[in-house]
Amino acid sequence: MADTANEARWYVVHTYSGYENKVKANIDKTIENRHLEEQILEVRVPIQELVEIKNGQKKNVQRKMFPGYVFLNMVMNDETWYVVRNTRGVTGFVGPGSKPVPLSEDEMKSMGIKEEAAITVNFKEGDTVAVVAGVWKDTVGVVHRMDLGKQTATINVELFGRETPVEISFSEISKMN
Repeated sequence: MADTANEARWYVVHTYSGYENKVKANIDKTIENRHLEEQILEVRVPIQELVEIKNGQKKNVQRKMFPGYVFLNMVMNDETWYVVRNTRGVTGFVGPGSKPVPLSEDEMKSMGIKEEAAITVNFKEGDTVAVVAGVWKDTVGVVHRMDLGKQTATINVELFGRETPVEISFSEISKMN
């Protein structure tokens, strides 16, 4: 199979207002059910943290940066187009007519979406790794699965006396010598 991560581009779909998170959840479920993890790499509803002052009280709130839109990092083909286009709440892809147009590098930067450089890792499935940051820091585990799209590894850690799978970012783990 071809290296799909290199063919994937960011596309934008328009949704009914207020349906962004529902659309994201529905697409995520469809990806899982139809095993499209290699073709639809990420579904994102960009949000920003704001401090709002109401009645003299400061309050942290989250606001959708682009209400009515959902961003997808995907390989465009008939199947993925059909799946996304026919998701409940999606009104269509952004682009002229019926042709979806991927975001350009500049558009992505202006919207705060960074094209993550592929992280090269020195470990693979079956390797023993140490967690060097985050909640599981100083934990040791064996890599059982790697998700290059999400750039995470699933390792087993001991929790309450039993092995429990945990998904950890590549940037938080390091191969043990």
